[in-house]
Amino acid sequence: MKKFAAFAVSAVMAVTGLCGSASPIINNDDAVYAESNYNYGEALQKSMFFYEVQQAGVLPDWNEVTWRDDSVENDVVAGGWFDAGDHLKFALTNAYSATLLGWGLIEYRDAVKKAGLEELYLNNLKWGLDYVVGCDLGDEIVYMIGEGAFDHVWWGSAEVYMRKYVLKGGEDPRPYYTCKDSSIEAQMACALATGYILFKDSDPALAEKYLDHAKDLFERADAEKIIGEDTAEHSYYKPTTFYDDLLFAANWLYKATGEQSYLDKAESYIPNLGKEEQSIEMKFSWGHCWDDTMQGALLLYAQNTGEAQWSEQVKKHLEYWTTGYGGKRVQYTPDGLAWLFQWGSLRHATTTAFLAEVASDTIFKDDADLSKKYKDWAKSQMDYCFGDNDLGMSYVLGMGDKNPKSFHHRTASGIHDDHWNELGTDTESKQWQTEYAHVLYGALEGGPNQDGSFTDQIASYQNTEVAIDYNAGFTAALCGMIEDYGGEPLADFPPTETPKWAEFLVKASINQASGSYTEIKAYAMNHSAWPARVIKDLSYNYYFDITELVDAGYSIADVKVQKGTDQHSGDEGAATVSDPIHYKGNIYYVKISLGDGRVVMPTGQSEHRSELQFRIGIPDTIQNVWDPSNDYSFKDLVQGGEDAMIETPYITMYDGDKLIWGTEPDGKTPDDYTEPSGDKNIMGDVNNDGRVTTADYVLLCKYIVKEPSAEITKQGSINADMDENGLLNIFDAILLKRLLIK
Repeated sequence: MKKFAAFAVSAVMAVTGLCGSASPIINNDDAVYAESNYNYGEALQKSMFFYEVQQAGVLPDWNEVTWRDDSVENDVVAGGWFDAGDHLKFALTNAYSATLLGWGLIEYRDAVKKAGLEELYLNNLKWGLDYVVGCDLGDEIVYMIGEGAFDHVWWGSAEVYMRKYVLKGGEDPRPYYTCKDSSIEAQMACALATGYILFKDSDPALAEKYLDHAKDLFERADAEKIIGEDTAEHSYYKPTTFYDDLLFAANWLYKATGEQSYLDKAESYIPNLGKEEQSIEMKFSWGHCWDDTMQGALLLYAQNTGEAQWSEQVKKHLEYWTTGYGGKRVQYTPDGLAWLFQWGSLRHATTTAFLAEVASDTIFKDDADLSKKYKDWAKSQMDYCFGDNDLGMSYVLGMGDKNPKSFHHRTASGIHDDHWNELGTDTESKQWQTEYAHVLYGALEGGPNQDGSFTDQIASYQNTEVAIDYNAGFTAALCGMIEDYGGEPLADFPPTETPKWAEFLVKASINQASGSYTEIKAYAMNHSAWPARVIKDLSYNYYFDITELVDAGYSIADVKVQKGTDQHSGDEGAATVSDPIHYKGNIYYVKISLGDGRVVMPTGQSEHRSELQFRIGIPDTIQNVWDPSNDYSFKDLVQGGEDAMIETPYITMYDGDKLIWGTEPDGKTPDDYTEPSGDKNIMGDVNNDGRVTTADYVLLCKYIVKEPSAEITKQGSINADMDENGLLNIFDAILLKRLLIK
């Protein structure tokens, strides 16, 4: 790996000389950082991965989650982030999350850039910001997309969401809801103002679009001053006030434009801000979150005005979270987590850690003792997430030696039958799935209980939920951690996942048997999760041997095939059963073809399989000749009910002409299948996954330095030959890198 790292750095330096772009593989030997036990660069890289997992719509080319694909493409507003482990989209949480992500990069851009993560960060941020723009209709906003009643009772992957939704009576596109709401509009303005600041130099036209929307949204929010009739989302997110959000937005617009009018507006909101309970003192307790942006807004106001009273107000808040202020202090777990309340305890601690970092580096930078106090506290809260706790638990999935076994996320679970209760358990269930399909890298779980314990169960939403707003403050804080402590992204991340189980398969049993026929019950099954998908041209073959008939003087002309019970009889999935087709010698097969194989989908107990019964035999007048014991596909089958159904590789399954399950009588398996020549000539697609990503660059680099684990197929070699000279060398790596960074 040292050899590979040295090569990769030198290759990227060559590319940088050509293109002037930063590398994702960095060397911080020239920087001096305080000591840390954790790689915050890796954590930030993986948090970006989590946001890519959450992407809805048609995925961008730079999305590196190999097990995700396009979903809900027809939403009235394209793209955006799914809110949590479900598939609803909210303008509020998209805007809130984008604001914190944007703020983190604004404050610590140089550090993120030095870590080689700026481009990745900006790509992900832009994805959220563009959705926020789309939700602005000019006179109202799209505040929610999706039907909550359906979304929260169905477990399945985003890629097949709409198939299940339509099957249950929904329409495509799915429903959306509009309103006027000052809280949401103001937070949308915040997000877009950060976008303007970050993109104004690199993409002025985009930045101006963001700023135009931000100004208009703020103007409407300020004029309306209402909590809207956004009732569809109130069981999930119900804003309680808007003055904090107006203050937040006014400060961001001042930062973006420098116009005094926005600071004047900010001042006008101060008297309406929250107060401590039974007090006239301005509120300093609680924490910055989607429904209470007051503390972050006051930090910005302190930065923008330079007035000591607002810095003092920020100090009250941070004292409340650290050593206490005015006789009040946030609760702590016995092992050191500042614990606000049961929903997303780590979300609140890490978001406050971000505010502490920013305050230390700005309004308190001249007070060394205070700055150190808050920075040390911020690090302690972040490191708690990575394993500095009594359980030794890293609540950042895919990092550390010990992660929770359970996390509440539908697509990452890879569930095919809508039964999720056993996920993450040690139960050796033969009926229900217990293993997650995917590693949800970078997701911050809800966190521990107040006593420091952790209820590691998928149904314990307070502990195991993940969400875009949970990761937002955490991600922003990581930017500050990288500036203080360094950190590098992993060169070989993300990995390309390989399926943990058969995605398409056949189960079968003997339904009936006699001296003149064999009747088979078969299930064509779709358990796909890499990604979840459907196949239109789906079929399977049942092989049988007629040697005993031939020896008795009969032929294939005496064999008849009959179709019996068909689960999809009467709909587009109805199966057809072919007449016998010659394979070789005395071996024949019947092909069962579904009218539309997409009816077999990983969306529920009745949809993930398609049942068909069929009979192969000879006339009853011919007795004591039919013998299925030599039939290839009959092997290991038993007679009985549901318990008799077994997975059988001897009934082979196909996507069109492509073998995708089982072993043919001559020994051919899916691994022996080769794509038709020229079908996948994609310049730069080294790993042959149909996309050109950083993973292709990493694989090519490893291959060039003869890393033992680096294998490239024949087609991959064709795709990797960027200069088309028949050789694979450093020049191909340089050209591929140039392609990636455009």
